[in-house]
This record gives sequence, structure tokens and C-alpha cells, in this order.
Amino acid sequence: MKILHTSDWHLGKRLDYFSRLEEQRAVLTEICEIADGEGVDAVIIAGDLFDAFNPPVEAVELLYKTLRQLSREGLRPVIAIAGNHDSADRIDAPDVLARECGIIFIGYPQAIIQPFHTKNGFSINTTTPGFLEISLPQYNYPLRIIHTPFANELRLKQFLGLEDKAQQLNELLRKHWLTIGNIHCDNQGVNLLTTHLYMLQRGGEILEEPEGEKPIKVGHADLVYSDAIPLQIQYTALGHLHRFQNIGDEKRPVVYPSSPLAYSFSEAGQAKGVVIVEVVPEQPAQYQFVPLSSGKKLHRKRFKDIDAAVLWLNENPDTLVELTLMSDTFLSSADMKRIHEAHNGIIHIIPIVQQTTSNPAHTQPINLDQNIDALFKDYFQHRLGQQPNPELMDLLNEVIHCETETED
Repeated sequence: MKILHTSDWHLGKRLDYFSRLEEQRAVLTEICEIADGEGVDAVIIAGDLFDAFNPPVEAVELLYKTLRQLSREGLRPVIAIAGNHDSADRIDAPDVLARECGIIFIGYPQAIIQPFHTKNGFSINTTTPGFLEISLPQYNYPLRIIHTPFANELRLKQFLGLEDKAQQLNELLRKHWLTIGNIHCDNQGVNLLTTHLYMLQRGGEILEEPEGEKPIKVGHADLVYSDAIPLQIQYTALGHLHRFQNIGDEKRPVVYPSSPLAYSFSEAGQAKGVVIVEVVPEQPAQYQFVPLSSGKKLHRKRFKDIDAAVLWLNENPDTLVELTLMSDTFLSSADMKRIHEAHNGIIHIIPIVQQTTSNPAHTQPINLDQNIDALFKDYFQHRLGQQPNPELMDLLNEVIHCETETED
């Protein structure tokens, strides 16, 4: 059985003022092509379908069209759970119509999916809170999925019985998943878990949440450790962290598949892709990371020379850039114009003026009898360790001239 695992689409997300919708459209088309090319039997999207509770109309349309294409009109089950960026109500809303297309939306923990059958496709016959079993006509064994969408404190209390933060979320989920596993996940089927949580290996490295991401981890209260996963589970499909990584082991993979695009400059240089999982009953799951090529590359670049910066920008037009410019003086408007004309994907420009070190004990007293230009130069030198450039002096004189005319 082949399953495509993806997550963190963040449809509708912008990088500062820059829309990513066309890039998202291209990369989702690529994911559909991979699903068809690999001949996958099911698709799991482990949360953060949207970037906001109220996504733009174009993002909603893109999601529905993509899921319908992935499902091949009901021949292939597509399971999509809510993440911390999603509105659970919005994810659940199209459920009746979605099921006709083989799409299973799961917004809340402990959701009960109503049994159904798609024409010439698959069927869901067994469901309990937080669990579903899928029968695929091409296999003589079922696909079982334990599902836990993202749950904030209110949802945890309402759906899972978490009374307060002092109660360990890890222990609560361990017992919940183990109960389902013991009842429904024998060795006669394929057993998976999908969830959108901050999970890591006990005693392992603390993994950083993506820059700009709504944080799940607050201190250590919301950590869930991979040892909470029942032994029956052959593969765990995670969502939330945007870098591809397996926090389990090779026999029982616990995988973040990565986001399909780099959504912050902290992700610059990360490989983005989906994971293809191959699994049969009683055997360890085999998985492969399949890289995605669509979308603009993100770069954090630092230059000390304007000419070098302009040259690099001209040579790398189809990128999004956070540009740090180091100089001994403030950048002139002519330099800024050259930079902006060289590239239309500059998201941030960070100017850093390198100050000369001064010893306060040897600072010369300021002569207050000087004219305004000299006083300003002395002040500038005192505060920033350098002389103002001619443009700043022209601006100062223009302001003074305007004020003088106003008084007259």
C-alpha cells in the first residue's frame, strides 16, 4: 500500500506584502502529479491547510480543487486534518459534499467519521471517536488511521478530558491512542497515526518551530513525546514543523514531511517535498522523501559592497530575498534605487552602519558656538561614530529652510 504524506500547505500565506498564491498553485499541481506518478492509494494532509482561520476565497478554491484532483473523483481517499492555523469549523463544514469526492475532513479531536462508500472506490466501515478504517478494493487488508487534529487547551478539555495544564498532555494522548490501538489495530491491517502536534523524541534535541509560525510549544507544557505512540502504529504522519525529519526510528518512522514551500527566511535552503510511504501488515514501513521543485527560493544575503549586491540580484531574479547591507555610511537614495531596480523580490532590506569604536573618556567637548551644520555633524559623529553623508546634510538644510520660510 502506498500513501502520500504532506502537511503545512498554509494556503493564502503571504511573505510580508508578497503573495505566494501562484507558487502554491504550482506546487500543489506538482504534488498531484507525484501522487499520480507514484500510483499512491491514499493521501494524508497533516494539518495547516490554510494560513489563517478566515482564508481568502482564492485559497479556499485552490484547496477544494486540489483535493478533488488528488482524490481522483472518489477512487483515492484523501484525509485532511486541522492544524493550529486552521478553523476546525471551516475544515468540517464541507464534509457532506467532500465525502462524495472521497475527501475526509477532520476538524476536531475525537471526531466520528460517518461510514460511507464511494462509487467504484473505497469504503469506510468502522469508525470510533478518533479512528477510522478504510477498505480499498485493490487490497485484502484494511488501512487504519488514528487521527488527532490540533487541539488547543479548550478543545483538549472538551474532547479529551484534559482538566488543567498540570495534567500531562503526553500521558493523556498516550492512553487515548493506546486504547484505540489495542481495540482496532491488530496485525491484519496497515496501522497509521496522523496528528498536528509539537512532537519530539524523549531526551532528544528541542526542535525549533518555524519563524513566524503560531507557536504550539509554550515552555514544555505542550510537548508530546514519540514514546506515546502505540507499538501497533507502523508510521506516524505529523504536521507543524516545516523541515523534513524523522523523530522516530527506521522501524517505526515518526515523520514531519516539510512544508511544500519555504514560508520564512529561517527556512531558506531547506529541501521541501512530500513523503511516499510503502507499508504492508506486520512489516516496518518504508518511506522516501520526494523533493518539490516549484516555488521561489528564499535567500538571506549579506553584502558590504553595493555593486556586488546588485550583481547577485541581477543574476538571481526568480527569488525572494532578505538583504542585509553593511556600510560605513548611510545608504544614499541613489544606492537604494539601484538595489530596488535590480530585483522585484526583495522582501526586506536591513541596513547596518558599521560604527567606529569611540572612547567616551576621550570625547571632545562640543562647541555650541558653531553654526547648525557643524553642530549637526558633531552630534552625528558623537551618536554614530561617523560623519553624515552629503544627502543627509542637504535634507537637514531643506528642513531648516522650510521652517524659516514658515516663520516668515
